[in-house]
Amino acid sequence: MTKLANDTRIFKIDPEIDVQNVRFKNRYGFTLAGHLYLPLHFDDNKTYPAIVISGPFGAVKEQSSGLYAQALAERGFVTLAFDQSTTGESSGDVRNVASPDIFVEDFSAAVDFIGIQKFVDRNRIGALGICGLGSHALTAASIDTRIKAVATSVMYDMSDSMWKGMFVPKTTEQRNIERDYLAEQRWNDAETGTHSVGPHELMFDDNNEPMTEVAILPNELPKNADPITNAFFNYYKVRAFHPRSINSTGGWTSTTPWGYFNFHLQDHIDEISPRPVLIVTGEKAHSRYMAEESFNRIKDHKELVIIPNADHVDLYDQMDKIPFEKFESFFTKNL
Repeated sequence: MTKLANDTRIFKIDPEIDVQNVRFKNRYGFTLAGHLYLPLHFDDNKTYPAIVISGPFGAVKEQSSGLYAQALAERGFVTLAFDQSTTGESSGDVRNVASPDIFVEDFSAAVDFIGIQKFVDRNRIGALGICGLGSHALTAASIDTRIKAVATSVMYDMSDSMWKGMFVPKTTEQRNIERDYLAEQRWNDAETGTHSVGPHELMFDDNNEPMTEVAILPNELPKNADPITNAFFNYYKVRAFHPRSINSTGGWTSTTPWGYFNFHLQDHIDEISPRPVLIVTGEKAHSRYMAEESFNRIKDHKELVIIPNADHVDLYDQMDKIPFEKFESFFTKNL
């Protein structure tokens, strides 16, 4: 462990919280980059409960997950915010390619790392996933019984959003078009020896043609931008811009949906029971229905918290809306 150098976190930093750069490997050999947060008045002769944290999908540890990690360290937990494989400062020869299997594994690798620290009680480890990494955290907990409690914030099911579409479900014809599009992208990548960048959630225009814009967000906000685009833009491009964040600077590899079509997240989250689950979402979040669907799949020992007047992005960094006291009480009770 080394002290944090070249600090590029974009949120207000608490100077009383010790944070350190750490590196650890997952079982596929990727080296994951993390920030380890130690609680106030840390005593390395004691053992603490710990929480591993990642998300949103396409973000980095210097953004929302770091903010959550710092806030929970202030409340007495050892926390680990980490970059997913191939993203941020984590390794991967092919950059910015998402894999449901590997990203789920990354949560378990984070548990591996934090659980072997002498100051962590390995029987008191929880996980927290934000946005699209919430679906991965729940999936990880469904098999990894070392995760004693799991929480999500504005949970977003990446498999469903890619396969089914958002708001207006994809038709069978559109899914066939998308499969052909992905197959053609693979031919292009194989022939050129590159990995093209494209939308990870393919949408279609009025003529049923794929919309293949490379960047997730435009460099300038259109005057007629919808509220969801406006909220994401103002977070990733303005107040929380980070050069290593995919959502701030570019896009995923164009074949990213391939894995999510073959590996459906959350199929077995009912197996988390009887370990407790907390699902937090915003009253006005466009992802709210996903959080509610996941809540309904879980058997028992579960709680759904809906934050009044909060949209999806509000729960990335708005300190007056993120229910840290609720996260604290949930993990304190269950770890």
